[in-house]
Amino acid sequence: MEIRLQKYLSDCGVASRRKSEEIILSGRVKVNDEVVDILGSKVIIGVDVIKVNDVVVKKDEKKVYIMLHKPEGYVTTVKDQFERPTVMDLIKDVDERIYPVGRLDYETSGLLLLTNDGELTFKLTHPKHEVSKTYIAQVIGLPTKEELDNFKEGLFIDGYKTSKAEVNIIKKMERMTTLKITIIEGKNRQVRKMCEAIGHKVGNLKRVATGKLELGDLTRGEYRYLTEKEIEYLMKI
Repeated sequence: MEIRLQKYLSDCGVASRRKSEEIILSGRVKVNDEVVDILGSKVIIGVDVIKVNDVVVKKDEKKVYIMLHKPEGYVTTVKDQFERPTVMDLIKDVDERIYPVGRLDYETSGLLLLTNDGELTFKLTHPKHEVSKTYIAQVIGLPTKEELDNFKEGLFIDGYKTSKAEVNIIKKMERMTTLKITIIEGKNRQVRKMCEAIGHKVGNLKRVATGKLELGDLTRGEYRYLTEKEIEYLMKI
């Protein structure tokens, strides 16, 4: 986000807008270690380093917690080197610099959290906290009891054995089966790889919950701010 330098100084509590203009004109302000003494200069929040009297000035950024229903066909990054649509393209009217918590692969839809709280992001993505993630997966064929038991006990994929998981059949069709799967890891394409390891390729995959947070009736491409109760729950993890 780009704003005028004097407004940035005012927003940071350095001085009033008019007094901030005087500070700029006096040559006491640096942007990226270059003196800026011209009114109307703009800075990019979160990118440029602003100093007054050689002391870095930062705005106390309000913490933001958002739940997005990620559609298929979007990458879970802030920018994509191949210029594919990213989840950030779906977030409008949010001034704070937020970023995705973990990832959902390109073909997977569902619950994705975004925030500017680095400490919370670490807690939710670090394996030691074992935050559960629940998915609804449509797989080809009908898994046997033995296959599902193997799934629950952990499978060898990509040279490691997955942790124990929960899996239940919630719907049987002629050629497809709908499974509810809960894991406590979040490795690259893990659910898809686990399903393939028991011989049942995933046709459609959607994350419906992270811990006790549920996607609910949030429609594809929509997002909402977390409630105070939901934020309190995350902080206790």
